[in-house]
Amino acid sequence: MTKILYLDADACIGCETCTRISPNVFHMVSEHMAGILDPTGDSVEKIEEAMDNCPVACITWEDQ
Repeated sequence: MTKILYLDADACIGCETCTRISPNVFHMVSEHMAGILDPTGDSVEKIEEAMDNCPVACITWEDQ
């Protein structure tokens, strides 16, 4: 089963934590919302570090 990186835009508060930890994957779409730029831009470990540090836990792996 393939895992897809998912960011819940409705839950995102735009704190920029993910963009600081994994800037090759995440970027700011607006002042209050991050987005996924390139889901393969960094290592899985780096992406999961961003997930673990997200204060609202809006970044997850979704099974496809």
